[in-house]
Amino acid sequence: MNGPVPFLRIESLSKRFGALAAVEDLSLTIPRGDLLALLGPSGSGKTTTLRLLAGFETPDTGRILVDGEDVARLPPAARRFGMVFQHYALFPHLDVGENVAFGLESQGVAAPDRQRRVAEALEMVELSGLERRPVGALSGGQQQRVALARALAPAPRVLLLDEPLSNLDPSLRERTRRELRGLIQRIGITTILVTHEQEEAFDLADHVALLRKGRLEQLGTPEELYGAPRTPFVAGFIGRASALPVRLIAHEGSTAQVELPGGVVWRVERAAPLGGSGVLYVRPEGVRLAEPGSGVVSGEVSGRRFLGATALYTVALAGTRAGETLEVLGDAAAAKLGNRVGLQPLGRGIHLFDSEEVGR
Repeated sequence: MNGPVPFLRIESLSKRFGALAAVEDLSLTIPRGDLLALLGPSGSGKTTTLRLLAGFETPDTGRILVDGEDVARLPPAARRFGMVFQHYALFPHLDVGENVAFGLESQGVAAPDRQRRVAEALEMVELSGLERRPVGALSGGQQQRVALARALAPAPRVLLLDEPLSNLDPSLRERTRRELRGLIQRIGITTILVTHEQEEAFDLADHVALLRKGRLEQLGTPEELYGAPRTPFVAGFIGRASALPVRLIAHEGSTAQVELPGGVVWRVERAAPLGGSGVLYVRPEGVRLAEPGSGVVSGEVSGRRFLGATALYTVALAGTRAGETLEVLGDAAAAKLGNRVGLQPLGRGIHLFDSEEVGR
């Protein structure tokens, strides 16, 4: 990640549980005030990474540097990290103010200062005046904000969020997501978010670290991961993409000519050398529907998902032995199930990888 000087740096972090490498040689840099999303499938190591940052687990190797200080082996309280848990972990027998004050009281903050900081934290999350409200009387979104206020009250250097929106209904989740993003931007606190939802990561984060099997696959902005995936896993995991085996015809400079089923040749960007065969990852917006015929990839519409003004079509390609399909966005009235159609590339949303890279 180029640009600002890193405030939080993870260097060669590893953690094993018996024979399982939960996190393996992970290195990340996060600028001050940045919101980084740890994204990945189940078992990718994102939750273990967050627990290592929080101090709930001790790394086998590696360092965690905050403003130059290595905190990897400090107890959680000494790190000055705030954390919002997935299930909020609010105390039902305490009211809102007492929940927010819990961490301050544990630190021995005097009562007058404690009351002031509770009021400031609740003001930040727009819950002023609810100090005496029972937490059980709050909505899910309000409980999430109480948990956030509790994490912010001790003035942490870094904020850790463990899937904080997963317990909310879809309609409330989207609104709370916008509120959370605005709050973090106003405060300017360095934040690490764990999520398994791409939409949430892309909506909230300045940068996204995509993990797989404990290793970093790619770190970049949401636009970089979507538009310039560095590995087949990133291309297939981020967004929607159809994988299609192809044969290399020629490779000049940053352009490769590849043969698709039916003998059709496409020109696609590929700077690195390519072997005799490859795999195209084609996004639905990377191709368009055309009349079937010579010079275009042909197939039959086998699926249609209505999206309003547009539709997402699944096209079963002709001349394939494994029954490959491509998805394509088109006008909602462009085709019907069973129609023969052609597909033409649009010069974007198509990513080519060597066959040997796939499945690593």
